Amino acid sequence: MDVQNPEQLVAKTCVPCEGGVEPCALDFSNQQLGKLSGWYLTNENQRIRKDWEVKNFMTGLDFFNRVGELAEAEAHHPDLHLVGYKNVSIEIWTHAIGGLSENDFILAAKIDELPV
Repeated sequence: MDVQNPEQLVAKTCVPCEGGVEPCALDFSNQQLGKLSGWYLTNENQRIRKDWEVKNFMTGLDFFNRVGELAEAEAHHPDLHLVGYKNVSIEIWTHAIGGLSENDFILAAKIDELPV
């Protein structure tokens, strides 16, 4: 797997993962994150996360609804966090492998295209 720019990632579709593949290596994950704005590694480098501050509670919910529609279309579902009424975070990883796959970077790039 090669490091891709956001446009290349957005052009792809998440592929269902039932396990049996190795998570992305840390070096690859760091290189790929270098191409995505604001995403960073969490949970012992097994997940990626991004944080936003939105105008108000309803803005956060609206954003999460759009993320939810995207996640359903991609069949890849992130964790969504709304804290303190205007702090939103999204955490992504491939549950079936307990780490990161190309799907996670695809979804992150597509989320970045959504208006906040």
